[in-house]
Amino acid sequence: MKISLNWLKEYIDIQDTPEALAEILTQTGLEVEGIEKFDLVEGGLEGVVIGRVLTCEKHANADKLKVTTVDIGESEPSQIVCGAPNVAAGQVVVVAKVGATLYPNGGDPFKIKKTKIRGELSLGMICAEDEIGLGDSHEGIMVLETDLKPGTPASQYFDLAPDHIIEIGLTPNRGDAISHIGVARDLKAVFEKAVKWPSVDHFKVDNHELPIAVEVENTEACPRYSGITLSNIKVKPSPDWLQNRLKAIGLAPINAVVDVTNFVCHEIGQPLHAFDANQIKGEKVIVKMLPEGTKFTTLDEKERKLGAEDLMICNEEEGMCIAGVFGGIKSGVTNNTNSIFIEAACFSPDYVRKTSMRHALKTDASFRFERGTDPRITVYAIKRAALLIKEICGGEISSEMVDIYPDPVEDTAINVKYSHVDRLIGKVLERSTITGILRNLEIGIENEDEQGFVAMVPPYRVDVKREADIIEEILRIYGFNNVALPDHISTDYLSDFPLIDREQTQFRTSELLAAMGFNEIITNSLTKPNYARESAFIDDTKDVAILNKLSEDLGVLRQDMVFTGLESVAHNINRRQRNLKFFEFGKRYFKKENGYGEKVGLSILMTGSLEDENWINKARQLEFYDLSSVVAKILNKFSITNITNTPISGGLFVFGQQISLNGKEIVAFGKLSTETTSQVGIEEEVWHAIFDWEYLLKQSVKGIGFHEISKFPEVRRDLSLVLDKKIEFDEIRRIAEKSENKLLRDISVFDVYEGDSVGKDKKAYAIKFILQDQYKTLTDKTIDKTMDRLMKSFEKELGAIIRK
Repeated sequence: MKISLNWLKEYIDIQDTPEALAEILTQTGLEVEGIEKFDLVEGGLEGVVIGRVLTCEKHANADKLKVTTVDIGESEPSQIVCGAPNVAAGQVVVVAKVGATLYPNGGDPFKIKKTKIRGELSLGMICAEDEIGLGDSHEGIMVLETDLKPGTPASQYFDLAPDHIIEIGLTPNRGDAISHIGVARDLKAVFEKAVKWPSVDHFKVDNHELPIAVEVENTEACPRYSGITLSNIKVKPSPDWLQNRLKAIGLAPINAVVDVTNFVCHEIGQPLHAFDANQIKGEKVIVKMLPEGTKFTTLDEKERKLGAEDLMICNEEEGMCIAGVFGGIKSGVTNNTNSIFIEAACFSPDYVRKTSMRHALKTDASFRFERGTDPRITVYAIKRAALLIKEICGGEISSEMVDIYPDPVEDTAINVKYSHVDRLIGKVLERSTITGILRNLEIGIENEDEQGFVAMVPPYRVDVKREADIIEEILRIYGFNNVALPDHISTDYLSDFPLIDREQTQFRTSELLAAMGFNEIITNSLTKPNYARESAFIDDTKDVAILNKLSEDLGVLRQDMVFTGLESVAHNINRRQRNLKFFEFGKRYFKKENGYGEKVGLSILMTGSLEDENWINKARQLEFYDLSSVVAKILNKFSITNITNTPISGGLFVFGQQISLNGKEIVAFGKLSTETTSQVGIEEEVWHAIFDWEYLLKQSVKGIGFHEISKFPEVRRDLSLVLDKKIEFDEIRRIAEKSENKLLRDISVFDVYEGDSVGKDKKAYAIKFILQDQYKTLTDKTIDKTMDRLMKSFEKELGAIIRK
């Protein structure tokens, strides 16, 4: 939400700097995310002043130039050479002094310098409107009618005082603060200064020539509806002051009627809508639901199908507006409109939120109605808007105020005990301080005694419903920083100290992956339902659906981390970043028989080349063993041993491996199927691993061990085994470790051969064995005996042929 500081100052007297004000707002719960200086004209006309032409003579060396002397408020007049045909002595003009930078319309910025033009000294520039960015005219210099003294900043004449825009990250519960006066109400409590609401006392009905009847069929969805008509208006562009207010907060001016409704919305927080009264068929407005599937074209020229619970503003024949969300294309105000009907309503947040999500429409109006608006200011808002429209567009107020409010919302009564206030704040405040803060927040105090009081909360504070909320209001205005910490902080519970520090372990694993060239990503836990529906490896019946989803693309919680990670991969590939290594710690969610479950996973994604090509190495595409190496290093980091490898294929992976420990899967990894990658538009090969992080943490506590490094040398022996193709190295490793668990330190493959020389359906492994004794030097006899035992085990259990 953007707040203009200059605009805010119209409602409350503020002398603080923007930075100091930002700190105060943040402390009260309106967190300021940024402050930006805003100039209506680029550069803010800095160095540009009002001047008076004292003399004007023809240039001796140029027929079209004149030499002037101009009073710009300094000790001596400035000589300026000017080429404008309309310059003359006695004029009040706009002068850019030496050193000023101008930002002309349709041109590059330029700096005014002391110079000579055809031999005559020129100390500045008399400006046309396009040269200072105020318009498009270049027919001559600007000639002003003003009593301002020479030297007065031109920004003062043009009312272009620099502004500061405060960006507030509004929390969903603070719907009362979504306006300039809403923010001013909080500052009122901090500074104890009055908020000046614009007066509407001079509002009056001019005639009754354009009555519009109103009927509300669903008062649950629309507790209050107010409206009035104006006739004989002339729609035209808004005056500069109104356009400038809207531009400051990022809104584009449209026409005076629409601009006024936007202005009032951002001024007091009440959305308004103006209808072309000539388009209200039957001269009647009906607030109701239309049948499911009814087609309706909105202002953005899109045809939409209405839901059965979409509240509509209708005339006697058709819908005109989606209530609280978006207007219809037929009934909007145009330049030909001469009479209007202005509505201000209080719509149910639940109805507006569901409709806004159903149609994927997020507007200024829906943003406010979803959080709850003040049902008591609809009439005031209409009066304020009607008076502004009359002032700008002329016309008359041509009907009585229609105000349908069958069940007025009462203040919420909340019992508050002083003892509870003292306990939750942690400091005993003066009772007058407590009640004074609440009264400044427009919360009434009744039945006060020594024990407490009854707080009467107005309906616009939709977030204050219980005693704790009242205490929070007191504390945020009193100031969290004003509650001192005691010398000794104690607790009535003992913290649990786990065997393994989860955060530290995750950080160390992240460091390991970063050292291998990986980048960490954090993706949204919300994802598309279609991912589960179109994937054979995910059961979409176990999807956890979001009841108040923001959009269809964020409709469920993810069951698998692969798709949200692939979206990041696709995003980078589409921007020509093709060699990618990503990892992510995140949660997966699913339905269980009795409720819901979640698991923490570590996801790894790799695509492209292992490294960029250079003068020594050529680029090599990633392979399965590159990913396998990463997995092995992570398992080694956790000292995971005695694992079981199982080949996997189909579903998520074209091929890969599953590693289990004690019969439970700890990681699955391999090459992703094209069915999976194509769902996010990826054509490249992608390698993926997913760890059960929770199970990995539990097993790491058991697996970490240490032993003394041997002082005696290790010995290498190589074997070449001819085996069936289907036999994997993991089986060789398992048999070797079972046959020799004392001297065998390491076993690895350094070559694999398949061909005619070893026979059909056969392959040859060249295997390296590292032997070492912890307590003595190995002899040839011991080594030969160990290798002989290993060869016999391979021959017996695998049918291996030992190549010699």
